[in-house]
Amino acid sequence: MKKFAVIGLGKFGFHVAKALYEDHNEVVAIDADPSRVQAIDPYSSEALVMDSTDKEALQALGLERMDGVIVSTGTNIAVSILLCQYLVELGVKRIMIKAINDDHATILQRLGATEVIHPERDVALRIAHSLSMPNILDFIPLSKDFELIQVGPPAEFLGKTLKDLNLRHKYNVHVIAIKDSGTEAFRLVPSADYIIRAEDILIMLGKIEDIQKIRDLR
Repeated sequence: MKKFAVIGLGKFGFHVAKALYEDHNEVVAIDADPSRVQAIDPYSSEALVMDSTDKEALQALGLERMDGVIVSTGTNIAVSILLCQYLVELGVKRIMIKAINDDHATILQRLGATEVIHPERDVALRIAHSLSMPNILDFIPLSKDFELIQVGPPAEFLGKTLKDLNLRHKYNVHVIAIKDSGTEAFRLVPSADYIIRAEDILIMLGKIEDIQKIRDLR
């Protein structure tokens, strides 16, 4: 199980926190608006009414021990910039912040944000790409019981071949492709003698409960 904090619970922040929680992660949800905190409470491990610009209060949460912090403060650019600075100073290893525009994104990156999110632009690009260059995976009729996901390999997978792991027999899942997280190189239908590396992203197809067993290994 991974642990995340989501700061700012507008529409974007709410849905990110809810999705992470429903994916069996531990989620700390933070906002200064009590009504927003109340709304996310059923979909979080801990929901806090808090001024996120209070550095001491942030430090008390142990954010540096989390797997990532997502910041979505709406149109308040100044607050997001301040939060980015605080999170960097606190030693948070993965900082994901929603940007309003390209200039805002540039500032966040220079401050040390590991990922800058442009929700509207990213969705538009994905829709345009799927329309102009449809992926064959879009035509696989997955039922509600199946998932097609990307997941980093658990430590016990590293240095072993797909044949050694025998994931189809042990977990009833299929590795249909492997992506290099650094170069974005894509290997479709990898051979059984392919050796799993730390930088690999496994693209797997299987039942939700079977894939969750592999997620739980991480």
